[in-house]
This record gives sequence, structure tokens and C-alpha cells, in this order.
Amino acid sequence: MTAAAEAKRAQMEQFRAKFGANDPNFAARQAERIKTAAARQAREAERQAIKEKLAAEEAARKAAEDAARKIAEEEARIAAEIAAREEADRLVLAEAEAKAARDARYAARKARGIKRGKKS
Repeated sequence: MTAAAEAKRAQMEQFRAKFGANDPNFAARQAERIKTAAARQAREAERQAIKEKLAAEEAARKAAEDAARKIAEEEARIAAEIAAREEADRLVLAEAEAKAARDARYAARKARGIKRGKKS
């Protein structure tokens, strides 16, 4: 077991020597990784800003649609109310005209002296 542990330790030291901070290309690779990570982070921030902008535009569009819908509903309600009032006025006027016509017929019969309903 001691020999295996020492072999493993020796392999680890070789690996560290080859790929560790002692490697002349290590600093260049590390700088490249940092630059790549910074670029990735900048792209992610840009995507997040675009998402937030789109979300704000969508919220504004929905608010405008809701306002337009409420206005249209109110206009429809007012138009229905006006139509109902006009219909009620028309019915009252029709009843008044019918009563006036009945009264005129009754007055004409009275003036002629004719009683309705009895045949003599």
C-alpha cells in the first residue's frame, strides 16, 4: 500500500509540474479563461437586459390593451343604456299616441251621439 500511495503521489507531482503554475503556458491559458468568462458574463448581462426590456414592453402593451378594452366596454355599456332609454321613450310615445287615438275616437262617437256595444 505504501508503494501504491507513493506511486500515486509521484503521478500527482508530475501532473502538477506539467499543468500547474510552473508551466510557462499556464498564465496565458488562465488569462484566456478569465477573458472568456468575462465575455460570457457580458453576453449574459446583455441577454438579461434584453429580456427585461421585452418584459417592460409587454407589460406596457398589456396595460394599453386593458385600458382600451375598459374604454370599449364603457362605450358599449353607455350605447346599450342609450338604446334602452330610446326604446322605452318610443314605447311610451307609442302608448301615448294609441291613447290619444282611442280618446279621439271616443270623443268623435260622443259628438255623434253613438253608443258603442248596444245595437238598437
